[in-house]
Amino acid sequence: MIKAGIIGATGYAGGELVRLLLNHKEVEIKWYGSRSYIDKKYYEVYQNMFKLVDDKCMDDNMEALADEVDVIFTATPQGLCASLVKEEILSKVKIVDLSADFRLKDVKVYEEWYKIRHKSPEFIEEAVYGLCELNREDVKKARLVANPGCYTTCSILTCYPLVKEGLIRPETLIIDAKSGTSGAGRGAKIDNLYCEVNENIKAYGVTTHRHTPEIEEQLGYAAGREFCLNFTPHLVPMNRGILVTAYASLAQDADEDAIRAAYEKYYGSEYFIRVLDKDVCPQTKWVEGSNFVDVNFKIDKRTNRVIMMGAIDNLVKGAAGQAVQNMNLMFGFEETEGLKLVPMFP
Repeated sequence: MIKAGIIGATGYAGGELVRLLLNHKEVEIKWYGSRSYIDKKYYEVYQNMFKLVDDKCMDDNMEALADEVDVIFTATPQGLCASLVKEEILSKVKIVDLSADFRLKDVKVYEEWYKIRHKSPEFIEEAVYGLCELNREDVKKARLVANPGCYTTCSILTCYPLVKEGLIRPETLIIDAKSGTSGAGRGAKIDNLYCEVNENIKAYGVTTHRHTPEIEEQLGYAAGREFCLNFTPHLVPMNRGILVTAYASLAQDADEDAIRAAYEKYYGSEYFIRVLDKDVCPQTKWVEGSNFVDVNFKIDKRTNRVIMMGAIDNLVKGAAGQAVQNMNLMFGFEETEGLKLVPMFP
């Protein structure tokens, strides 16, 4: 049994971490960190935890926390984890960071897109990008894991096999993504009020969304060269879920059999990635509340393009579920422990 601490336990991703870890047979939560609710009982913040969690919320003192637990999850805004992490802490405890602080390997790119100074760039090279299906062996050896973003998880896993196998022309890739409102976090924002979101859909962060360089960096590794693409996110009136629809021109020798074979090559043995049957398009409802990624594709022979599609729950595979999956690998547990969640339907 290992002990876990969560900094940012009262945000949406933090709340999902609590939900998942309470059902993990190898983990005991010892620290419910929340700067906004110090000394308030956790169930008073999330009433669904009544009679399940009686602990009070604590502060974000990572140094004190490192003496009490084996793993720390930081479900916090950009910049906080980087401001707290130190070699002394990493010598005692493993960290899974759900923010973007250690996802990008170029500190200049991070500071350009996130508009803040990185406070611990010395750990960027060491941090492992925690997309388990692609970096499983590195995650197993890591003491600091950068948990991928929600849009990036869905976008990368949807496109990766075709990029890796050279079945598309990378310079033609366009990614259109749609997310539920929980992806924006639990903080009060005018744009996320019910009357603003209900009966509405909009694009945002057009050409400027912060997940763009993360997608480019990881697909660039797959392609073996620098990658540049268009990524446009949209906000849709639902609680959770991400749907990615990506478009690219086919390479000359790519056909349906080759594309299907590429998906099976990389994902055929993956528990959490489900390659759907021919002509079945992913839906967010089919993955809601689960750690699954549903992917599929369709070739448009008229335009010689392929349409790649993927769906995840942004709070599970896009955040907390993937963080638990990473923790499982880091501590030698079964990768699926605590995560065999049947999707909610309807």
